[in-house]
Amino acid sequence: MKITVCIGSSCHIKGSQQVVEQLRNLISEHSLGGRVALTGSFCMDNCMNGVCVKIDDTIFSVQPENVKTFFDTEVRSKLKDKIIMAVKQNE
Repeated sequence: MKITVCIGSSCHIKGSQQVVEQLRNLISEHSLGGRVALTGSFCMDNCMNGVCVKIDDTIFSVQPENVKTFFDTEVRSKLKDKIIMAVKQNE
């Protein structure tokens, strides 16, 4: 899974650095470094919303205050779904 965080000026002002740090810590805390790639990007053309975070091809609006909830719902749950699907295919 690839997570890209906008670090452009608008998102930077809205807390992209804190979002990046929290995501980095959560990825490490859950030992997902081999399954999740965290990258940065400049403007994703969604400046009116919070910090733009893209997972694969879907863009989300994230604030530093809701990174953990975002991580649990959008990252961990999707990874669990992928694992379940892979196991079912191998049965």
